[in-house]
Amino acid sequence: MQHILSNCCCNIAIQFVALYVRGMVEKLGATERPYCNEAHAIHARDVHFDFSSVPMHYIPGEVLATHIVNVMHLVLPEGERAMAMALAEALPHIDDPRLREEVQGFVGQETMHANSHDQARQHLQSIGLDAEGYVAKIAWLIDRILGDHGLTGRAKEEWLKERLGLFAGMEHFTAVLGEWLLNADILEEKGMHPTMLDLIRWHGAEEVEHRSVVFDAFMYVDGSYARRARTAILAAATLLPVFIVSTAYLYGKDPSTDKGRFWGWQFVSATARGVIPSFTTFFTEMPRYLRPGFHPTQLGTMDKAIRYLAHSPAARSQS
Repeated sequence: MQHILSNCCCNIAIQFVALYVRGMVEKLGATERPYCNEAHAIHARDVHFDFSSVPMHYIPGEVLATHIVNVMHLVLPEGERAMAMALAEALPHIDDPRLREEVQGFVGQETMHANSHDQARQHLQSIGLDAEGYVAKIAWLIDRILGDHGLTGRAKEEWLKERLGLFAGMEHFTAVLGEWLLNADILEEKGMHPTMLDLIRWHGAEEVEHRSVVFDAFMYVDGSYARRARTAILAAATLLPVFIVSTAYLYGKDPSTDKGRFWGWQFVSATARGVIPSFTTFFTEMPRYLRPGFHPTQLGTMDKAIRYLAHSPAARSQS
């Protein structure tokens, strides 16, 4: 009996301490990284996708929606390479061992994303979607804007902080889009090609999984709220036009004769039916990100993302 009472008292004490620590973490806000519920290692998964059977319009009957997804295969790989380079550059400034481990895992995941989307783009190119020239221009533009510019000393450090702020803002939106992809049952209902569905959901799940890394790296290296707010607004103001221009370009390059006449109407229709996320996300998410005490873990649990990564056909094929 004494042993049982002792165990009960011990359990009560542990629960009390856990509640106290949780309360302290909530009060501290963005100054602490609440790993208590999400303490797992971020690592690159060796995945493989077979695109050989993927058609031009892999969301049947949804030409415009297909090309919005295609923007991921064109624009994101170059942006993710630039992001990975900035995080690798930030590593010498990060002493926290947990954060260093997460940054290294993040760089590996972003590199795998870029390579996988490159393969998808090459397949689409091979079946008639000519986008090589556009991709080259995007790569040149990203390098000119977000490269290290060969700076040294204080200027190099300040520019690194600025890039980390921009990428932290962008990662917020990609994490929100990742959540949408994981919950968009309509893509299956529309008969989206399983390889492409797995690709974007695997990518979306890893975006949710590593949603805090760039934000935490920025807060560690700089942490200025003024910079965080300014760069987040710049990120939103950049991503939305890039998606619109890139989608219009891809739609124009689509060689199919049955793609429809007016892509703007298809955009409105696809948004209304939930086949694509609403562009208003770039505006509605901004107030949440701009809250002084915001941390990406406040987006919600990542259980669904972790479950998908455990069952993704591409990930399981390499296990």
